[in-house]
Amino acid sequence: MKFTYDVYRYIQYTTIKALICSIPPLPFIFLQSSPLSTVVLQIKYMVINAKKTFCLRVGRRASVICANIVTLNGIALQWSDELRYLGVYIVRSFRFKISLDKPKRSFYRAVNSVFGIVGHVASEEVIIQLFNSKCVPVLLYALEACSLGKSDLSSIGFAFNRFFMKLFRTNNIEIVKSIQSYLGISLPSVVLGNRSVKFELSFGLFAR
Repeated sequence: MKFTYDVYRYIQYTTIKALICSIPPLPFIFLQSSPLSTVVLQIKYMVINAKKTFCLRVGRRASVICANIVTLNGIALQWSDELRYLGVYIVRSFRFKISLDKPKRSFYRAVNSVFGIVGHVASEEVIIQLFNSKCVPVLLYALEACSLGKSDLSSIGFAFNRFFMKLFRTNNIEIVKSIQSYLGISLPSVVLGNRSVKFELSFGLFAR
């Protein structure tokens, strides 16, 4: 796997997050192609739990069947199409990519919980405040450390706007945009852009 900007960016983010949360940093191991049919994995001073350790391939040959990776005890590690670390789902792809499916499902569950508990008794202002504090962080968690394409941002924006459509009982996106503008609510693309710049400046992440 080639060390790209996206990989460096995510490694730095997860390392900082791990130090803050007192969680062991994710041991990223990059193995170059080998003529051997089996690659023996040996990491000094590191104990590997084979049942909780998975391998995932990212790069131009992501779709190619990989050689077996085994520990010194002879236990083969499982190859996976998706793995989760610190709430972010990394998927097998030709480039460093994350999955937004599960975060969006969690976001919709959080939104439905807000509507189910206070939707009939609270004002729109209170519901929006709960939405910003309880639901939006679920949707945007750690995304400032990931490079998102237009389709990803569009998918996040759609989920975000659906909340306002449901709250104000309208399917007109122009009405939703007017409400958001009046209330001073920033779209996810704007929020993530600001967070990304702040992240790079705060931790000295090198520029592209």
